[in-house]
Amino acid sequence: QVQLVESGGGLVQAGGSLRLSCAASGRTFSSYAMGWFRQAPGKDVREFVAAISGGSQYYVDSVKGRFTMSRDNAKNTVYLQMNSLEPEDTAVYYCAAKWGHTLMTIRTLFDYWGQGTQVTVSS
Repeated sequence: QVQLVESGGGLVQAGGSLRLSCAASGRTFSSYAMGWFRQAPGKDVREFVAAISGGSQYYVDSVKGRFTMSRDNAKNTVYLQMNSLEPEDTAVYYCAAKWGHTLMTIRTLFDYWGQGTQVTVSS
């Protein structure tokens, strides 16, 4: 069982930066593949944003070169550094975890979810 708590969201102007954090409970954090998803206003589905497992990372095309996902296993935390933010990045951002070392990008395959943190980018 893993509990995830996101933080770091807020209001930022276009072109600005934010760093999201996701703190996980448990002593086997390094054995989980982690992901970030987002749900934009008016959308029903959480969109994949980024994933990390071992030394591998993967990003949706719309954030490549702007977002960087990282993890600190000693702190049981993953991060999403978001630079050059655009109004289209406005969403609730969710952290997710899946047992195992396979890089995951499919929302339905993740087992554990945080409560989400709001990111709003003004134009």
